[in-house]
Amino acid sequence: MENITPSSLKPGDRIGIIAPARKVTQQEIHSAIKFLNGKGFMVKTSAHLYASHHQFAGTEEQRATDFMDMIEDKSVKAILCARGGYGSIRLLDYMNFRKLQQNPKWIVGYSDITVFHGLLNGWYGIETIHGPMPFNFPDDGQGNESLECLINVLMGENPTYNLSPNPLNKIGKAEGHLIGGNLSILYSLSGTDADVNPQGKILFIEDLDEYLYHIDRMMMNLKYSGKLKSIAGLIVGGMTEMKDNQVPFGSTAHEIIANAMNDYNVPICFDFPAGHSERNLSLIMGRRVKLDVKKEGATITFEKPAIVQSFDNQEEP
Repeated sequence: MENITPSSLKPGDRIGIIAPARKVTQQEIHSAIKFLNGKGFMVKTSAHLYASHHQFAGTEEQRATDFMDMIEDKSVKAILCARGGYGSIRLLDYMNFRKLQQNPKWIVGYSDITVFHGLLNGWYGIETIHGPMPFNFPDDGQGNESLECLINVLMGENPTYNLSPNPLNKIGKAEGHLIGGNLSILYSLSGTDADVNPQGKILFIEDLDEYLYHIDRMMMNLKYSGKLKSIAGLIVGGMTEMKDNQVPFGSTAHEIIANAMNDYNVPICFDFPAGHSERNLSLIMGRRVKLDVKKEGATITFEKPAIVQSFDNQEEP
């Protein structure tokens, strides 16, 4: 079954910004609004965007209300999550994503937003975008490669990425729907209703600020839960600012991942530029993708959407 692709944006459309997890300040979001305005988009900020409740951007009720308001506002064509951190999973009891099925629009973010990617792709059949968040936009309000890539995907581009070779890559070809996101979040969702179904899928993982032994623990969870033997291919993004103990673990994050995949004959691509780094290229989660890993490098190609959902009707392209 193919997932629904929300409508492409065009200049003049309205983009919403919400904060479903950690709190943000007006100063931290100002540059994102400036950039989006400069691209010709109108911006709507949620009612409680700058609210503060301990670490969170307001209470669960406030954050969920903001999310639902943006989903139900038909003038909003895409929703950018302001930042990650922690807190997205605490909204699930308050959300009605059936409303998003009735009025599909792009949900954009990464890190803690992995919670929504898995749920929306797997349970509700809606594609999402793993990409930059307003908190990470350059302070000067100017664009960069990552932001231009995001805008292009929002406006309907089906990207193809060509990557340099990596000695840990595993040669092969595969295709399937793209799933995944932040490894720590995927690990935390294991066994829950928001867990991903990996069967025949291409899995993407990235992470930040984790101890190497914990990367190994999480990969062992994916292995012994049967997820790794079920996937058709693996794309490894940024493993950023990894930490080690005083007594070294003995392997890098990439080596740990390659080790966990030793028993499976599927293509593996390392060093895709997505995750917690300045270069954070957009991935269409839930879209069919072709992964071709060769000695010379890897190519990741997003197929054309199968079902494009407009705000007024559904059409097959």
